[in-house]
Amino acid sequence: MTVSLDQLRRCHFAVDLGAAKTRVYVKGAGLVVDQPSAAAVNTRTGALIAVGDLAEKMTGRTPAYIRVVRPVSGGTVVDIQMAQRMLRHLLGEKLRRALRRRPWLRAAACTPHDADPLAQRATIETLVGLGAKRVELVDTLVAAAVGCGLPVEQPEASMIMVCGAAATQIAVLSLGNIVTAERMPVGGEAVDRAIVQHLRHEHALLLPSQSVRPLQIALSDNGLTSHGPASTEIQGRDVATGLARSVRIDTAAVRVAIQTPLTAVLDGIGKVLRDCPPDLVADLADRGIMMVGGSALLPGLDQMLRQATGMPVHIAERPDICAIQGVGAMLEGRIPQLTFNPLAA
Repeated sequence: MTVSLDQLRRCHFAVDLGAAKTRVYVKGAGLVVDQPSAAAVNTRTGALIAVGDLAEKMTGRTPAYIRVVRPVSGGTVVDIQMAQRMLRHLLGEKLRRALRRRPWLRAAACTPHDADPLAQRATIETLVGLGAKRVELVDTLVAAAVGCGLPVEQPEASMIMVCGAAATQIAVLSLGNIVTAERMPVGGEAVDRAIVQHLRHEHALLLPSQSVRPLQIALSDNGLTSHGPASTEIQGRDVATGLARSVRIDTAAVRVAIQTPLTAVLDGIGKVLRDCPPDLVADLADRGIMMVGGSALLPGLDQMLRQATGMPVHIAERPDICAIQGVGAMLEGRIPQLTFNPLAA
């Protein structure tokens, strides 16, 4: 399924449904929603209690009859009805009324690279439930490349790495299309889980799910490299006693613990480069890799990739919103007209 720039210019709003954040861009108004993809539901009545930031703060802190659900996993809608309810509340009544007044309402949505037909259908049905008469799908890799300002329309290579919460996508683009790409089910959440498991196995310590972010505590000052303090103090709950306890952990051991998910990312970069034509690889030696996505801000990740690949590595100015900004630029017609396939095969 492909879509042209002319079709995108007819769209009235765009949605980026991510595992961590949901973002909505309205043509002429800009980015109007940037909230966590979470909803709190009363399991007794089915009532929706909270969405977005408030639901995120409620994670792990609710009574048994209130459940915090995430209708999006790995960029794919896994609960269409809950995703629709979440989007309705995030948009607000005023904005929904404004959108409904548009004749033949059209929407655009970001989808992961190589998303299967069922995943694409789930995204389309979610937006059709909001009133869209037609939904255009845009490859997240292309949208993010446009959003961070890469010259994707030029006959030269641009390499982008979208670091999401549940998956990492890597691609080389040229002349407005994806030359080669790879998608790995490893993201920021996998790194977090690796740290949590390390602390549980080595220190018998459980971390609170939301009150602390294990990544930022364990790696805040020294990142993923070997520089910086040799240890750091972290607080959590003792596995045996259930009491609060603080331990001093060796940051070198934490770096070892997260090597497995990070090695998968390096393997993906290597595969993309091996499948890429030599002429384009020569371009990348100078231009390097552009990192986008919320997990691109993982401390020291860019330096680790720079050391492992020998290529320049850059982080976009606002890496978390590059994809929705790219779709917004397409809606507004701010990119050159050319033979362009936003949903590359």
